[in-house]
Amino acid sequence: MSQERQHAPGAREVARDVVLAVDQDDAYANLLLPARIREARLTPADAAFATELAYGTLRWQGQHDALIADAAGRPIDQIDPTTLATLRIGSHQLSRMRTPAHAAVHETVALLGRHRGRAGFANAVLRRLAEVPAEERLARLTAGLADDERLALETGHPAWVLRALRRSLDREGAADELGALLAADNDPPAVQLVALPGLADPADLDLPATASPIGRVAPPGDPARLPQIADGSWRVQDSGSQLAALALSRARPVAAGERWLDLCAGPGGKAALLAAEAAASGARLEANEVAPHRARLVREAVRAIEPRPQVVTGDGRRYGRGETEGAFDRILLDAPCTGLGALRRRPEARWRKQPSDVPGLAALQGELLEAAARAVAPGGLIAYVTCSPHLAETRAVVDRAGALGLVPVDTRAVVRELSPGIELGETGDAVQLWPHRNGTDAMFVQLLTTAPDAAVAEAAPAGR
Repeated sequence: MSQERQHAPGAREVARDVVLAVDQDDAYANLLLPARIREARLTPADAAFATELAYGTLRWQGQHDALIADAAGRPIDQIDPTTLATLRIGSHQLSRMRTPAHAAVHETVALLGRHRGRAGFANAVLRRLAEVPAEERLARLTAGLADDERLALETGHPAWVLRALRRSLDREGAADELGALLAADNDPPAVQLVALPGLADPADLDLPATASPIGRVAPPGDPARLPQIADGSWRVQDSGSQLAALALSRARPVAAGERWLDLCAGPGGKAALLAAEAAASGARLEANEVAPHRARLVREAVRAIEPRPQVVTGDGRRYGRGETEGAFDRILLDAPCTGLGALRRRPEARWRKQPSDVPGLAALQGELLEAAARAVAPGGLIAYVTCSPHLAETRAVVDRAGALGLVPVDTRAVVRELSPGIELGETGDAVQLWPHRNGTDAMFVQLLTTAPDAAVAEAAPAGR
């Protein structure tokens, strides 16, 4: 029996079902895929195959759809969702994996089972795809396209996302790095871990370091198998997210009794790190999340931390009125955003969002920043964070901070103290991390304070 036949049908079925759920139910692949792998009881080899197939298909979905439409002779919106998801994983095996063509076609078509009409159609389309190398077909499809549309199809990014990334790089005088950034978006990232302060020491595991002082690169395999993950002392978390949280907690010494607020805490990664930092420093954290199901994820994320932070559910824009006015010494505003900076880890985000989503998100981000400005104590700190580099979600929002009585803190100095070797672009006081430079998600971080005096605004970081 060949290695490829060992992957059928379980691994391919898991990948196909995840791709379908993302398309039809707005599911998040990073949450659904591990659960489906466990439910299917896949072997490590099959789990790796399913992971590469699902994430790779989602990452290159735009290109696969163009190839499928060409081979099928019809638009993809005229193909039923189940068949389309099946064709997408078949196209990915044929064009971007080392799967023999006969296995890619036969085993993928078999997923459609007794649906003879669907199976016959899928078989014909996949055989046509197998007859012509994807590079040759793609070259024909991109001939005559405008430069951005051609580059978008070649790199698996919507053209509007490509343009937004270019504008953000251009602000740093680095528009020539666009190709490297697009390539990094399509490079499957290494899983990164964080040792929660007070519960673990990063030296406890002999693993490669990351950009974060408390981060490590996970060993191969499922990180959930590590006992340190199971007991909650370590967590899976991108080092960019770690630096965003640490910039707030370590920008200056913590006074015992400080009140901290995570304004938009779900799903809980940064909340867990802040809760651990607060517990180690004698501070108290309140974690707020608008969605009840995400609030449950936050409670699970902080389960190992004592004293356990308070997790509440509600719209973050309610803060800063009544008893919460000026009540918090440090506030993390990890704002809802397009997620364009995390396309390596959440590849479907590039197809899920549209340019029309940006104005509404930017308005919400501004309203949440207003709430944070009301809720922060005099001289307190706010960290405005997004995992999008889109200028409308980053610079355009914090540029309005002055009207809210806030002034910028030199966030670059804080992050350089945390991560001395880190490469930061020229972005004023803010920090914009990039995957092609730092091996992190594209995180934007700007610290703000209400205090106008230089002694606070230029306070040196206090490492622990």
